[in-house]
Amino acid sequence: MTQTNEIRASQIRPFLLGGAATGPLFYAASIIQAFTRTGFDIKRHAISTLTLGDLGWVQSANFIVTGLLALLAAIGMRGLLRGGIGGVWGPLLIGIYGIGMTLAGLFRPDPGFGFPAGAPEGMPEVMSGYAAVHSFAFYTAFTGLIAACFVFARRFAAQGERGWQVYCVATGIVSPLLIAIGMSLNSWIGVVMAIAGMAAFGWVSVLAARLRAEAGNASFRLHGTAKRA
Repeated sequence: MTQTNEIRASQIRPFLLGGAATGPLFYAASIIQAFTRTGFDIKRHAISTLTLGDLGWVQSANFIVTGLLALLAAIGMRGLLRGGIGGVWGPLLIGIYGIGMTLAGLFRPDPGFGFPAGAPEGMPEVMSGYAAVHSFAFYTAFTGLIAACFVFARRFAAQGERGWQVYCVATGIVSPLLIAIGMSLNSWIGVVMAIAGMAAFGWVSVLAARLRAEAGNASFRLHGTAKRA
């Protein structure tokens, strides 16, 4: 690896460290709130509804910070993978995930299913504009993330890394399947949706950590193709 590449790698790695933090940060904050917010029931309520109520700003900030860290990861991935397989679409799709999460934090869903206190017991009769943007942003983020799974699966397949290829494909299949199952349930919907998110968001963190290690390994070119030192 040349001195220029070493400098670029040192610049890229902090961006990818932010990406590695996204999943653990988002779900650690969400789980703490799920067990401490009065009236919240993970079996009935989606994690995004934690953005509602007096303490809703905490979860809103959680969405926004996670989105911004994902955007930093996308920048780092672009620098690392430029010129290689997945060098365009991989970072772009992770960036879409980051933008979607940020917007989902800025726009809140409507109160419903008894949360927060005083909310109707069922779904709102009419979806507000804010809730529509929130839903669109979140599902756009999730779709971008799932598409990224298959882009990186192709990259790892080209490198002959079967385990990583299988992990990417499995995440890309299982996560949306869990979302579909969760939406069809009358109970435990929040739990199933949370597990789906953990699988997908966790994949981003693991991928970013892997690429960060790759950026610091002299046996790899910055475009992600293996090279002997």
